[in-house]
Amino acid sequence: MDSRKPHGRRRRRVFDWSTAAIAAISAVAAATVYLRDGSAHFLAILAGDLSLFGEMLPKVLAGCLIGAFVTLILPREIVARWVGHESGLFGLAIAALFGFILPGGPITIYPVAGAFLTMGADAGAVVAFITCWTLCGYTRALVWELPFFGPHFVIWRIVEALPLPLLAGFLARLAVKAGLARGA
Repeated sequence: MDSRKPHGRRRRRVFDWSTAAIAAISAVAAATVYLRDGSAHFLAILAGDLSLFGEMLPKVLAGCLIGAFVTLILPREIVARWVGHESGLFGLAIAALFGFILPGGPITIYPVAGAFLTMGADAGAVVAFITCWTLCGYTRALVWELPFFGPHFVIWRIVEALPLPLLAGFLARLAVKAGLARGA
């Protein structure tokens, strides 16, 4: 085992090509605004962006902490057994159920999904979890859809969307198996 790789995981680089591409696009956009609209407009946009960054940073940190605490609270063996590679359709259904009942936004959901992956959940279960949260999450239905569309619409929309997380999880499992078979 390589001493530079903690716990057998691949070491992540701090700066990669995707970061360089985003930095280059941001620099070109900033230069364009500065040259086209002047320094006052550039500084106003920069102040707004820094304010948004300041508002989002605590939420992102809290989401990452939630994901880290999930890995400490839930036993790895239980997660691997219930939503791991051998859990079948039952594992996809359990993952989708958690996606349905877990409140929060993407800043909370994605770190929890990452935590599930590190704890032994397979990609299909994580895809079912995220898909069900996106399509059928009860918090969005209660807060946004029910007041505007009424219960009839919301119930039928959720009922019609229920098979999709299972299908997405199943397809993700197939894609991972195909990728592993091709890589072997």
